[in-house]
Amino acid sequence: MGSFSITHWLILLVVVVVVFGTSKLRNAGKDLGGAVKGFKDAVKDENTEHAKKQVVLDHDGNAHTEERTTTKVDDKHNV
Repeated sequence: MGSFSITHWLILLVVVVVVFGTSKLRNAGKDLGGAVKGFKDAVKDENTEHAKKQVVLDHDGNAHTEERTTTKVDDKHNV
């Protein structure tokens, strides 16, 4: 009852192809691929804009991206 076997998947594929036809499935695949590509491009553009803003802020001296690290000393372990 857990997972489908390969025969279940093949029967499901045949039913989907018969119901929708290959041309509709091809168009759906193209639409899905275009949506994924558009999403990736949007994320890439957003990351590029964020990086450009960070460079401008760093150049102007208004913001510092360097983080100062501090070390905590645990008094229990210092003997």
